Amino acid sequence: MTTTTDLAAPTAPAAELTRAALVLEDGSTFTGRAYGATGSTFGELVFSTGMTGYQETLTDPSYHRQIVVMTAPHVGNTGVNDDDPESARIWVSGYVVRDPARRVSNWRARRSLDEELAAQGVVGVSGLDTRALTRRLREEGVMRAGIFSGDALFETGPGGRTRERPVSDLVAEVRASPQMAGANLAPEVSTREVYVVEPSGEFAGRAPVATVVAVDLGIKAMTPRRLAERGVRVVVVPQSSSVEDVLAVFEGLPEGAARGVFFSNGPGDPDAAEHEVGLLRAVLDRGIPFFGICFGNQILGRALGYGTFKLGYGHRGINQPVLDRTTGKVEVTAHNHGFAVDAPVSDGSGGAAVSTAPHEGGRYGRVVVSHVGLNDQVVEGLTCLDLPAFSVQYHPEAAAGPHDAAYLFDRFVGLMTEPGVWPPRLAASGGSVPAGHEIEEEH
Repeated sequence: MTTTTDLAAPTAPAAELTRAALVLEDGSTFTGRAYGATGSTFGELVFSTGMTGYQETLTDPSYHRQIVVMTAPHVGNTGVNDDDPESARIWVSGYVVRDPARRVSNWRARRSLDEELAAQGVVGVSGLDTRALTRRLREEGVMRAGIFSGDALFETGPGGRTRERPVSDLVAEVRASPQMAGANLAPEVSTREVYVVEPSGEFAGRAPVATVVAVDLGIKAMTPRRLAERGVRVVVVPQSSSVEDVLAVFEGLPEGAARGVFFSNGPGDPDAAEHEVGLLRAVLDRGIPFFGICFGNQILGRALGYGTFKLGYGHRGINQPVLDRTTGKVEVTAHNHGFAVDAPVSDGSGGAAVSTAPHEGGRYGRVVVSHVGLNDQVVEGLTCLDLPAFSVQYHPEAAAGPHDAAYLFDRFVGLMTEPGVWPPRLAASGGSVPAGHEIEEEH
């Protein structure tokens, strides 16, 4: 059933400049007040369940071309500061909140969230029933939407009179906007230039523990920092890089020096990421240790020959429970993904399935789903048993928290510096151990 909030004709357009409408492709319409910039914007409408970290969410490139609905009812309390952005700009296409803070209350704040959205041209809407909106997305799935406010809500009618645009026209604009399925977006968010993040903290000024080429598919600023804190020199390269570009970074390193390749998070449909899949296969063919997160997990899945599929409404927020089968522990994790890898999760008796990677008759060997989402049993991580490669679907750097999964960066460092201990053994918990694998609890 379509839910429509009446868009009554204004008495005078100038008095209605703060009105805004959120229009979904199924014809549903919600009205509220303009928040941030006024105008029109389009994107895939998704919801985020995080109670905190809205500044990190807004500046995460993985949200490119998405309109984000915040399920937390009160947003903007801490304003915006200059320390927490995950990139140089806001990437969301639009922003939907229920009750924006009327004043900022944090000593680090430099301006309000409303001011920041307006300054960066991000069209938003407030005053909506975001609970009803989220329930609709959970029941019907994410869909395209548009936010219209200010002049974008009006048109010039017969006789030169200004009138409100018909809802049918707004819906038609939404339906004409691009879909997320098939979208190749990593090239739009990736760095154009190579840059380096040197070891930091106790490792500053010392020889790197390892050198990592991080392929930027929409990387967040905190990710290379997490590696640098562990003594790693991180060379961030554009999405368009070739395997020759990657190998050039390692030229001149001492023989036997630890090295690895990292694929970051990012937006878009992994089925459209042909270049990235080809690059990763070239890395795997050379036996270079690999770690991927989020979009990087989906690219590893595709490189190994597995399919990917679009989730109904995805996982977005900082409170998603995931089982790490290598430790037997449940982690609370940060997510932002609408696609997942289609790989065998269970062996049919409750244990973890070990499958042979389908690509080219299984030349990449055996693979196990090492991490599983506990809400819906979605693949949340892959571990190659015959290659030095692993990935997770979530964000272990989690600048806004939680930090349960930060150990994965240590695992990557260990893979590069002590490759002989790979692969990690699965823990004895919940029947999750594949047949033929020894069991040792990791402490």
